[in-house]
Amino acid sequence: MNSPLRLIAGLALAALCGTAAAQTYPSKTVRMIVGYPPGGPTDLIARIVAQKLSESWGQQVIVDNRPGASGMIGAELTVRAAPDGYTLLMVPVTYAVTPSLYPKMSYDAAKDLAPVAQVAAAPFILVVHPTLPVKTVKELIALARSRPGQLNYASASTGGMPHLAGELFNTMTGVKMIHIPYKGAAPATTDLLAGQVQLMFNNMLSAMPQVKNGRLRAIAVTSSKRSAAVPELPAIAETVPGYEASGWYAALAPAATPRELIAKINNDMNRIMKMPDVTQRLAGDGVEAVGTTAEQFGIYLRSEIVKWGKVVQASGAKAD
Repeated sequence: MNSPLRLIAGLALAALCGTAAAQTYPSKTVRMIVGYPPGGPTDLIARIVAQKLSESWGQQVIVDNRPGASGMIGAELTVRAAPDGYTLLMVPVTYAVTPSLYPKMSYDAAKDLAPVAQVAAAPFILVVHPTLPVKTVKELIALARSRPGQLNYASASTGGMPHLAGELFNTMTGVKMIHIPYKGAAPATTDLLAGQVQLMFNNMLSAMPQVKNGRLRAIAVTSSKRSAAVPELPAIAETVPGYEASGWYAALAPAATPRELIAKINNDMNRIMKMPDVTQRLAGDGVEAVGTTAEQFGIYLRSEIVKWGKVVQASGAKAD
């Protein structure tokens, strides 16, 4: 058989094997790796998805926490795993940022793992100290332009999404707010409450109690449109067209995983994310359930890697 015929035959055999595997999948325990410690948002979302998949499939889906190196340890394990659908990886938006912060990574974030599905999104909320004389994004931009380099915004670390959300705001509005990094969200929030810094792009779960008791003022959300969790708050994009700095969570698999398997997992994850008890549970934490095809998420992921790479380069952000 000549080379073209061997290639065609090989592709046909691979397709048949992938279809057969999808029809019997899963026949054993599935491992969902999380590159972060237990109790964090990525872990919590992974456990919700794993529990529902276990119930749906009749096979156990276990969450395997492998924290370290900004999620890269878990990603590396997944890259090296067999591409048979029995090893998945749950990642946050940080997955799209690490390539620009760590240029010597051992894997290619855009090629070495296959997109499966985006399952959730969680916008940040822009909050200011009540003494800051602004109530809208427009007023904040005007104040920042009148006081270049005088407004400070806090974040839990350098290179994290709350930091980069501020840098994207600087870039798109032409203002110059100064980033003040802290070692964790708690000390950053403490200094914001004390008025040591003026504003913060914070997660809703941490920020909303302080907003409700009047200790902070909410200005807007960082998603491209208003959030169902706080529909009264405008999106920054309503004033700054094209602005978006949302957190998101998604599942990936080893790159050579058969497309038929990925399609099955994608379909089951999307069905789970539409369940009322799942959407309600997530909404309580300001998280919205999302359903995409693997192809849609792949396009979005590649665009996010490019987008945040430009923001990191422009800001000069370095990994902690």
